[in-house]
Amino acid sequence: MLLSVTPICPASKARKDGTSIIFLQYCKSESDKTLLNTQVAIPPAYWSKKGKYVIDKLPTTYGDASQINTEIRRQIRIAEDIITYAIQNNIEDVVSFTKTTFKPDFDTSKLLEIEGKKGEEPKVNLDVFFQIEEYIKSKEKKVSPKMINVFNNMRDTLKAFEEYRNNPIRFESFDINFYEDFVEYMAYEHIHRRRKKLVKGFKISTIGKTIKQLRIFLNNRMRRKIISPINLEDFKGMDEESDAVYLNWDEITRVYQTDLSKYPHLEKYRDLFVFGCLTGLRFSDFSTVVPEDVRNRMLYKKQEKSDHRVVIPLRDEANYIFIHKFKRKIPKITNPDFNYYIKEVVKIAGITELIKFSHKRGNKDIIEVRPKYAWVTSHTCRRSFCTNEFLAGTPVDLIMKISGHKNLRDFYRYIRITPEEAGLKIKELWEQRGDMGIVNRHQVQQAAISA
Repeated sequence: MLLSVTPICPASKARKDGTSIIFLQYCKSESDKTLLNTQVAIPPAYWSKKGKYVIDKLPTTYGDASQINTEIRRQIRIAEDIITYAIQNNIEDVVSFTKTTFKPDFDTSKLLEIEGKKGEEPKVNLDVFFQIEEYIKSKEKKVSPKMINVFNNMRDTLKAFEEYRNNPIRFESFDINFYEDFVEYMAYEHIHRRRKKLVKGFKISTIGKTIKQLRIFLNNRMRRKIISPINLEDFKGMDEESDAVYLNWDEITRVYQTDLSKYPHLEKYRDLFVFGCLTGLRFSDFSTVVPEDVRNRMLYKKQEKSDHRVVIPLRDEANYIFIHKFKRKIPKITNPDFNYYIKEVVKIAGITELIKFSHKRGNKDIIEVRPKYAWVTSHTCRRSFCTNEFLAGTPVDLIMKISGHKNLRDFYRYIRITPEEAGLKIKELWEQRGDMGIVNRHQVQQAAISA
């Protein structure tokens, strides 16, 4: 019997550490195939694509090449045994059965215990974290890398909670008690990774995002009939209005006109910041504009996060920056670097008024007071664009075409205006509408004169 199980180590799936998982690719047909995770990873450069094995030059840091090759052959035999069993027992979907059954340490003697006999459905792997991984894989080609990071963060937080409570999380675990314990853990006990100082507890908004993504995942598994229905009405979202600044046009002009001759390394960050404020795009979009995106002073861009196509007219300043400052080529700048250096630029521009923001961590109000420049990030560009266009009277539905907001509630929470600006905006609208006719115009004029 010919079973097409081939080990591969795709460079396209390389991880941040430079290694790639060695997968076993099972192809029942050209259109019906799957990848089996061996949980063995090496740099793809040490994989022989012709011979399908690890070459001897593999650095010992990643293990012994001979032992890894022996392990891969062992796992191939496991996969072949599972496939053979599925075929002999007339299991309809051999590929899915193999995918859900295979594990590197699977004991093939247990195949007889699996409910995969003729006329029965193959048993589904109902491990919560296995299903989360399957869910994330199903989204990889449909959403942006940033969204994949959101899913990964939800998974990692859930895994940390499982370790904290020292009790496996199963699909039967998800009830009101689990929800309350999980929220309490995230609010008070979760330890932040990659922090120099010990920091416990998420912001309310982060807890809300995690619960939201968990609920979406569970609903997805229920819709696919992978798990039994779960009552999620108690899994309520939690939200907190985010504190964020915007720069008005006067401040953006001040930043643009700031003399940086003593700090030439900051000029590209300043110019890119202003370009972002004038286009309303996210950093992932305005930092990746290429010459082909700009035609006849119009910017055509497919937004990475929403997959939404926008067409933005370029103001004179934005057009000048792109053509004359950047020579039609945006400098390669990472988001962390941008966020670090743009604060320096805004500080030099003299935008130093103190701004107080607060957020909840658990049941505590955390209050932070910083100069305005210290609150500025790449997202300030987008928020400034939306707020300034709103104050200028641009119809909200047109702004939302660029911002990507899907409903008015989210949009109005996104823009930032002071009470004074709100008052002036209302006054401007009243003046545009004219006298409402409640009081006689002559009486009003006489009252104004006598006053």
